[in-house]
Amino acid sequence: MIKVTVWNEFCHERTEEAVKKIYPEGIHKAIADFLASDEISVRCATLLDEECGLTQEVLDDTDVLIWWGHMKHHEVPDTVAARVRDSVLKGMGFVVLHSGHHSKPFRFLMGTTCNVNWREDGDFCRTWICDPSHPIAKGLGRYIEIPHEEMYTEPFGIPEPDTTLMINWYDSGEVFRSGCCYKRGYGKIFYFQPGHETYPTYYIPDVQTVIRNAVKWAAPDYRVKELICPWVPRIDNSK
Repeated sequence: MIKVTVWNEFCHERTEEAVKKIYPEGIHKAIADFLASDEISVRCATLLDEECGLTQEVLDDTDVLIWWGHMKHHEVPDTVAARVRDSVLKGMGFVVLHSGHHSKPFRFLMGTTCNVNWREDGDFCRTWICDPSHPIAKGLGRYIEIPHEEMYTEPFGIPEPDTTLMINWYDSGEVFRSGCCYKRGYGKIFYFQPGHETYPTYYIPDVQTVIRNAVKWAAPDYRVKELICPWVPRIDNSK
């Protein structure tokens, strides 16, 4: 059983009627609903919760953290963001969605601005799969078609991914590295761009498959309790 925590700032769904109509219980609930299974248990946390719902106890009990944020990145305390960063370094998986590229934990882990060029025109998006052999691509075809999505385009201010798994092409001609895999410390990270709040992207079956596969891929193979730099005794090789 993989233990997943879905984190969402849960702002647009409470303040904008157009978003509330698409995700009446929040983006986090929509994601939790399609993830929950015999293989995956899910809990949710939001910016409204005490300590953003991400206490050390919660993170220690989380195999994979999914993060959706957009307009309230600055309201996540640095202490919480550092706690998430350190949990990834210790082995927790981290799946970062859409505007989560600007979240504090992701930027802490990347060490860069993570800036993008963007435009919200409801462009048609085709997400091309660059490596069909990758576990996150299991069950997908050559590409995913998304009728309307916020446009992100290069340059994307991230370190070169370990694997660029997906590239978005928009009908305006722009392209974007939309599925990026990283290893940081003992933790695996997947950034996935589609998922703007004003479009029902998370109800698209192929998008759900990507996130489900990403959870399984990012689940820890190895995890430590502390980030330490220990002294070790010399090995006696005379025996």
